[in-house]
Amino acid sequence: MDWPKLTNPEDIPSPGLLIDPDRVSRNIDRMISAVGTDGIDRLRPHVKSHKMIEVMRLQMDRGINKFKAATIAELEMVAEAGAKDVLMAYQPVGPNIKRLAGLIDRFPETSFAALTDDMASARAIADQLGNGSNPFRLFIDIDCGMHRTGIAIGKEMNSLRQWIEAQQGVVFSGLHAYDGHLHQPSLETRKKEVGAIKTALENYTAANPVPEVIVSGSPTFGLWASTTGWQCSPGTTLLWDIGYADSFPDLEFEIAACLLTRVISKPGDTSICIDLGHKAIAAENPLNLRVSLQGIADATALSQSEEHLVLKTSQAGQLFPGNTILGFPRHICPTVALHAGATVIRNGTATGEHWRVSARDRLWHSPPE
Repeated sequence: MDWPKLTNPEDIPSPGLLIDPDRVSRNIDRMISAVGTDGIDRLRPHVKSHKMIEVMRLQMDRGINKFKAATIAELEMVAEAGAKDVLMAYQPVGPNIKRLAGLIDRFPETSFAALTDDMASARAIADQLGNGSNPFRLFIDIDCGMHRTGIAIGKEMNSLRQWIEAQQGVVFSGLHAYDGHLHQPSLETRKKEVGAIKTALENYTAANPVPEVIVSGSPTFGLWASTTGWQCSPGTTLLWDIGYADSFPDLEFEIAACLLTRVISKPGDTSICIDLGHKAIAAENPLNLRVSLQGIADATALSQSEEHLVLKTSQAGQLFPGNTILGFPRHICPTVALHAGATVIRNGTATGEHWRVSARDRLWHSPPE
């Protein structure tokens, strides 16, 4: 939590999301350094953490032109930015297939792809998106241990691959393996777990060559980047957060986004109430693990509601309604999605610039007719 003291907090409404482009830029440089400047084509960052076109453009200015996205709105944002290649991080189902078809028509300069792990879903995608002259790209999603989506390497996966390869309107583009279950603080433990997944993928691809392999979450990014030539798709590395900073000290990324909050009441001699409720910060973690407050190390959360967070602290006597505090979310990705925009901070000063969190709405633009 080494953010400098803000020079003009009075100009920033609270609760407010803050972003420091210089810190974002340095994180991008670290990502590029991990794969090497001659390997920049291996980077396929996930946009779900920031959902901002300006953050995408900072990456594109460095030569990154492949991205991963979780929602139709995120895919649309990537295409709006002019990126060349975007992968949908799960298989589209229901009306989202039609919506994806609309994006393909609207943005012919962007190459779209999606994951699949199921024959029926692959058929639906092929039926609605298949194009013999411009085949839609499909990656098979491998379940490498998270047990959330994907299919195990084996007979069923081979059948799915063979079916895709036999179609005219879709093309088998490779494998995708997301290791989001690997959050062990021990670097050695993460290395061991990554090594097991890597061996399984290498064994398969040695016998069954594939066009592309996409791997890695943020905690394992450096391991995949340094030991393979495969594409890597970290997301949180762009903004970082206090949760990852505490858990993975071996990853030297900077916290590039935080929250400005204000004291709004003093319900007791040893307590304060700030305007950092459920609607301003992700509430998925236990109450005392949702935010760290700069300069108030002993703050203990007593309760949180939609717009309020009540805290006990020995510093309550020095804090009064209107005082500003910087809050560092434990999980930045869902926190960003709670805010319509971010105030840009440069050299500790709010500049008056605001970056829209463009893809926070699942229906950013109207769906196709």
